[in-house]
Amino acid sequence: MTIALKTVPEPQEILRAWLPFKQVVGVTLVRTEQDYVQARLTIDVLLDEIGDNETHPLADVLDYLANQVKVYEDEHCPIPVAEPKEVLRFLMDQHGIKQEDLEDCAPQSRISDILNGKRAISKEIAKRLASRFHVHADVFL
Repeated sequence: MTIALKTVPEPQEILRAWLPFKQVVGVTLVRTEQDYVQARLTIDVLLDEIGDNETHPLADVLDYLANQVKVYEDEHCPIPVAEPKEVLRFLMDQHGIKQEDLEDCAPQSRISDILNGKRAISKEIAKRLASRFHVHADVFL
């Protein structure tokens, strides 16, 4: 089996593409709190544009920035090992989000039941929360 490889661009060609990209996006590496905030805002804009369309031309940019944010969060914002409801409460606090702000994930009454320990987080809600907070769904299960 033969694998066809693309030619590798010259460094100057990469630089000509990279510098305008950095200028437009505003952040390419997340090293500081300011980089983190910029990347998260850009991710939110991209999510609004892309939605669930994994073939969207900007999906690779979204993945790239999400990976940069994940590296930063893993180092600076580790999620403690806790019950799923406590993880949700922690993330809501960190993001300044109230129960009613999570209507895109579940009805407010369901979020209330989850936070009060009256109901477990379903797989579907865990997926929505994971997407909302840019974490793995496993932290809610």
